[in-house]
Amino acid sequence: MTDTQQQSEFQHQQLMIKGVSLHVITTGQRNKPAVLFLHGFPENWASFAAIMAGLRDDFFTIALDLPGIGQSGKIAANDKKTVAGYVKGVIDALELNLVTLVGHDVGGMITYAYLHAYPNELTKAVIMNVAVPGIDPWAQVKQNPNVWHFRFNTIPDLPETLVADRQRPFFDYFFNTISAKPENISEQARSTYAEAYATYDALHTGFEWYRTFAQDEKDNEATKGKALTTSVLYLRGEREYGNLDDYINGFRESGLTNVQGKLIPGSGHYAPDESPEAVIEILKTFLA
Repeated sequence: MTDTQQQSEFQHQQLMIKGVSLHVITTGQRNKPAVLFLHGFPENWASFAAIMAGLRDDFFTIALDLPGIGQSGKIAANDKKTVAGYVKGVIDALELNLVTLVGHDVGGMITYAYLHAYPNELTKAVIMNVAVPGIDPWAQVKQNPNVWHFRFNTIPDLPETLVADRQRPFFDYFFNTISAKPENISEQARSTYAEAYATYDALHTGFEWYRTFAQDEKDNEATKGKALTTSVLYLRGEREYGNLDDYINGFRESGLTNVQGKLIPGSGHYAPDESPEAVIEILKTFLA
């Protein structure tokens, strides 16, 4: 299937959620179980396009540009608990049933926040390629010099000033250095992602996700120990930094009593782009 054929089978709409217009994309059959995808930084909904296409025969798949990104309107606060409230709005507006939430990178942080903000509402959840603020091994990750951008991105105003009109080379640095298969992140995809952050508001939103880490830590600390029985799958790239067991143990200590982990073979941080076929097969097994 060509990219054009694949894209033609997606339906785009703008949903008004809490007074904010959100760009929502769907494909598949409405009577099937729903899988809702949340992208990370510096990407948009399209990072999950291939995976949505690979699952649409068996599921109703949905993605959105997170608030402030691409064709979605901005919101006043970008802590992950607040963003999770808008995701809840999308689920309610579409009247989704049997929902699995899949979040990559920042989207994974939002998925974790959703689990605690709306306990037992999800059928399953998948958190991909991310450390969650306040949840082990978060403190260790923050001290890793290879994630210097955590601190850079939190500086007020400076990142916007330096990156404005230079989104593509800034984003390319990360696509090329923390992926294992940078060649799988196509020129078209890279341009699409840069365009999604082309405005000041979108770029500012992306950096605000980092500036709200301190609030995310507080929110996640407050829910530690509250047991959640929702089935959760945590995924990391096989060639991504960190030990999978450290993350699984952290989630269990935080209250996720039914969590399992799996490595995505040969992948780095941007697994949906790098290894979509492997992610599709892993998700099919978990969702079954």
